Amino acid sequence: MSSNQKLTLDADYARAIAPYASYVPPVPTDVSSLRRQNDFAIGAVMSLFPCPARSRVTETELSYKSADGAELKLHRFEPTATSSSPSTGRPCVLYLHGGGFVSGSVSSFRKDIIRYAAETGLIFYAPAYRLSPEAPFPKPLEDAYAALEFLRDNAQQQEVDSKRISAGGGIAAGLALKARDEKFEPGIKKLVLIYPMLDDRTRIGDDHPLSEHLTWTNKKNELGWEAYLGGAGARAKTVGSPDVSVYAAPARAKDVSGLPPTYLDVGGLDLFKDEVNAFGGKLLADKVDVEFHLYPGVPHAWEWLGCECPVTKKAVLNRVSTLGDL
Repeated sequence: MSSNQKLTLDADYARAIAPYASYVPPVPTDVSSLRRQNDFAIGAVMSLFPCPARSRVTETELSYKSADGAELKLHRFEPTATSSSPSTGRPCVLYLHGGGFVSGSVSSFRKDIIRYAAETGLIFYAPAYRLSPEAPFPKPLEDAYAALEFLRDNAQQQEVDSKRISAGGGIAAGLALKARDEKFEPGIKKLVLIYPMLDDRTRIGDDHPLSEHLTWTNKKNELGWEAYLGGAGARAKTVGSPDVSVYAAPARAKDVSGLPPTYLDVGGLDLFKDEVNAFGGKLLADKVDVEFHLYPGVPHAWEWLGCECPVTKKAVLNRVSTLGDL
């Protein structure tokens, strides 16, 4: 793409964000400022995001242990049963919230989880995985893997079908690679990756036409990856290092064969657009079933401020539909 090419916002989305268009967030200088900025932004947009389904979904709090013995919370979101809902053996979704590895929480993404639980009729499980840099890679991935093991080992008690577990979120791609390599049984049924963060090497120049539209910027991306990869000791890696684990940065995987059918979507004005597109191509080359959606004119995490836009309604419908195939 030429640096002279002009990119424009989706017209409906531009109208939706017009009241906030004059706000220019400060450039984060370190992980602490990035976390504060992210958590403020997530809280602000979620406070405006309607959640009419709240009364139709019951949340309970479970606990489980990660690989290092840390006890973590696992939040269970169960939609109200209907006459057609099975009492046992229901498919479920392991929801790994966003936040660039350094921010976010189950609480801050609660409305999003409730929305999808209600619209799909599926039970959602959201682990309170640990954040970086306090818990760098591989701890967040181990937290997610332990949650997957918990669902398998407690499927009967939780009334879910361990053969129909879907996983979603940026960490989920690394989770699927680890599950494949460790021969986790019965395996993840489907991956649902919503504008996932897959490649620590992603950078664009200041003159790139995407730059003026980014909500997740180069600097945020750099800080997020540094926090995730920069733990102390022999496991520590620097961003861009050739030996970064594929479980941390799944875009680096040379072989993605054997991964479950995968749904991918991303906005056309998202920093992650090219890495998500490339990952989809890699999956297809390795004969993995892929459903890919590119939504022009919208940036990273567009759908909460633009919740009533046609592009958002289309994206939500597609996500609900792919989960309905479980």
